[in-house]
Amino acid sequence: MPLLPPPRVYNSLSRRIERIPADPLIGLYVCGITPYDAMHLGHAFTYTFFDVLVRYLRFLGHEVKYVQNITDIDDDILRKAGEVGRDWRELGDSEVAKFRDVSRRLNNLPPDVNPRATEHIEDMCRINARLQELGLAYESGGSLYFEVGRAPEFGRLFPAPYEEKLRVANQNGNRPDDPRKRDPLDFVLWQGWQEGEPWWESPWGRGRPGWHIECSAMGMAHLGESFTLHGGGRDLLFPHHDCEILQSESYSGKPFVKHWIHTGMVRLDGEKMSKSLGNMVFAGDLLDRFPADAVRLYLLARDYRSDWDYDEASLGRWVGAAEALAAELADVEAATPQGTIEAAGHGDSSLLGALDSGFDLEAAVTRLLELAASGSARNAGAAKRLATDVFGLTLGR
Repeated sequence: MPLLPPPRVYNSLSRRIERIPADPLIGLYVCGITPYDAMHLGHAFTYTFFDVLVRYLRFLGHEVKYVQNITDIDDDILRKAGEVGRDWRELGDSEVAKFRDVSRRLNNLPPDVNPRATEHIEDMCRINARLQELGLAYESGGSLYFEVGRAPEFGRLFPAPYEEKLRVANQNGNRPDDPRKRDPLDFVLWQGWQEGEPWWESPWGRGRPGWHIECSAMGMAHLGESFTLHGGGRDLLFPHHDCEILQSESYSGKPFVKHWIHTGMVRLDGEKMSKSLGNMVFAGDLLDRFPADAVRLYLLARDYRSDWDYDEASLGRWVGAAEALAAELADVEAATPQGTIEAAGHGDSSLLGALDSGFDLEAAVTRLLELAASGSARNAGAAKRLATDVFGLTLGR
């Protein structure tokens, strides 16, 4: 039996703080990288948050299957490969290897399954064919589109007026001027082949999958048609995640995901950090200059749902905190999980209470440091177990 129920965490679908369902197997799908450039701090923030969530669920005794995909065929990969004169597969493999190395240096656990979109083309074609049979998708010019006008429930994560949906979708990869569309907000399920691009056979001819269908196919292939958790950065909420809900539930007739979790955006000088804007701070560069524990504490000690600005001076101040924590716990024996829960407590003012009541990592990190510095062997043992097993700190190792 688990030691405690899963924590309460904000659900982007219900727009309330709710307890994560205590499914026998908690399936978690987190949208992974499109491997055409290095991991920036926004990526590191999102993946480190979900790493701690997975660690905490397992610490409490819950079985978790963590799936993090690789979008290895995409417009951005093909564009970048053309710019640098490399084969798109070679570019993707190289960036995946770099991403995994930085993740290892951050001490993020590898996902249980790390599927590539190109491994699931057949799954995508099967889902797309069913959507067409249902009259929800139409073929045009060798491409297949989902007709959002036939699905009035589109936008459950982002219930905004049509014009606002179109504005946000256009900022996040939508092509409103595609002449093959019936509606500017319709989204591509299968993209017809263009000269010079890779292709796969499909019922609609040669081509490649649309972005949104990739995640639906991989999520359902590895976690089933209904699963517990899905997450990513808030910039994926619409249209990507809303498209996933629409096409997946239309295909299966079942609720796709029970609980949606989104992290805030990392900014530099007030602008969202993104590859398209070119205003990135790369996680690997920071790990060359700062200890991994300092970087982790800097990423974690904040409201995970809020946008925030990178500030190097603030990161520098976490170096001393990380070193002090490692020194305080160097000769301490880690408590058992049950002993840790007893020492750390789970009331509203406790460390575990902070995690349970909305996953308040800022408060939890503060209380971790207080436990370690309290002078109590019992508290220090609990702090060591939580520091390593939940917060993923190396403590100088």
